[in-house]
Amino acid sequence: MFSLVQTTSRQGEILEVVFRNGWDYMKSLLTGRKTDEPSLPPPAVLRNILIELGPVFVKLGQLLSTRPDLLPTAYLDTLSSLQADVPPVPWSEVEVIIRQELKVSIEETFSKFNTQAVAAGSIAQTHKATLKDGREVALKVQRPGIDIIIERDIAVLKALAELVSLTDYGQQYDIVALAEEFATALRAELDFIQEASYTDELKRNLSKSRWFDPKQIVVPEIQWKLTTKKLLVMEWLDGVPILLGDLQGLRHNGDADAEREEITTLLCRAFFQQLYIDGFFHADPHPGNLFYLKDGRIALLDCGMVGRLDPRTQQSLTELLLAIVDLDSQRCTQLTLQMAEFAQPTSLANLENDLARMLRKYYNVSLSQMNLSEIFYEMLAITRKNKIRLPSNLGLYAKTLANLEGLARAFNPRFNIVEQVKPLMTDLFRRQLFGEDPVQALLRTALDLKSLSLQSPRQLEVLLDRVTSESLKWNLTVKEIDPLRRTLGDSANRLSFSIVVGSLIVGAAIISSNSQTAQLSFLSNGLFAAASFLGLWLIISILRSGRLRG
Repeated sequence: MFSLVQTTSRQGEILEVVFRNGWDYMKSLLTGRKTDEPSLPPPAVLRNILIELGPVFVKLGQLLSTRPDLLPTAYLDTLSSLQADVPPVPWSEVEVIIRQELKVSIEETFSKFNTQAVAAGSIAQTHKATLKDGREVALKVQRPGIDIIIERDIAVLKALAELVSLTDYGQQYDIVALAEEFATALRAELDFIQEASYTDELKRNLSKSRWFDPKQIVVPEIQWKLTTKKLLVMEWLDGVPILLGDLQGLRHNGDADAEREEITTLLCRAFFQQLYIDGFFHADPHPGNLFYLKDGRIALLDCGMVGRLDPRTQQSLTELLLAIVDLDSQRCTQLTLQMAEFAQPTSLANLENDLARMLRKYYNVSLSQMNLSEIFYEMLAITRKNKIRLPSNLGLYAKTLANLEGLARAFNPRFNIVEQVKPLMTDLFRRQLFGEDPVQALLRTALDLKSLSLQSPRQLEVLLDRVTSESLKWNLTVKEIDPLRRTLGDSANRLSFSIVVGSLIVGAAIISSNSQTAQLSFLSNGLFAAASFLGLWLIISILRSGRLRG
């Protein structure tokens, strides 16, 4: 835990940066003045503020860039390219961390070690080394003291979230829970053992496939004996970022276009397997994490950011893809609400109209011109407008899809994701219907039918017994039935009362016509008086109820 002095000091630094960049909303928030709906600064200004605030806020900006359900596209594009301008830590400081984490000395572990960092980020930097057995490895080393800085800034983020939570916007999006989610993500990036386990899981999943040749996709092998929470040691893969790769003459005797087509198909199928079959996916496919190796294979690096999709969400997203291609706004609405965590009833009526209006733009557009990630981003903007909150993993899904589509189009201008998806859709639906083993699914269905056939006669017999013994009861609940029942009861009572009054009048008339004694005349007058009084009371009660007809 950090002292109040440290937190207050950091808030002062943030306030200074905010004042310098002119973000009025955050000024009000930090100075304790009344705040309404959050007003973001322009994307470029927000980017500058996050860079000035340091590595943790840069990482926060990178995490925000994965949330199209929270921010408009312009902010996502700006924050996606956000990188901390952080120089490498001097070797003398890095060496201390490495020696602390290794069980044996650097000299006994490595035959060669490059003391110059080959890459540096806000949380760690990477060095190249050679093991004693000749294998080349990459060492990802955590920056000294970064855990303390992250905990300090997490405390500030949570304090700011508490302030925003007092607004309607903060309550709608549950800003406190969102801050906790970001805090968990930031802390997770400090645990390289977890990143190593993610890397291994991705490697296992991509080692088999019916959609592509697994030998063409490489995920680095982890050196578990050397890996710790602050030191990640993995296989060194010699290549360049995919957009910089020289493709001439590798597989197709100089046919670079055919090579690009093959690579984009490979990437698309590899990521669609992660999203729709494995349910575990690399959530940051930008050019720096996708390398083109010298032998022509594609390497997936850096599993610091991953996402998961449960089977039900996978099925909904598969159907949503089909609904988008079919421009079916009604089905898109149903699936969106099915996946939603929160939706205000007043907003649901407008959702389908907004989605129909959005999809109408694509009625005369060919499939080859459709941009799936752009359509999905528009759908998320509509859900945001209609105050519908979707799970955070859908934001990661949308961002991954957008990064993949953007990268593939930049690498291969002829790439069309819809054309890539079409041959996979049949297999996806078959898997969802029958699973991996159709025979097993058929046998399971046969067992269910057998169980149903054995139970049905007995259930029918019980039903008939209850019908014939008059013990069958129906429990029906009809909306607004109680007011209707009360109204009918009042009407019946008034009708009965009117009949009684009429009977008294008729009886009195009969007695009066046959009265020959003073006693009968007195009884007739009494009945007339009672009937008049009750009739007057009935009229008054009807008038007081406000309804002239019972």
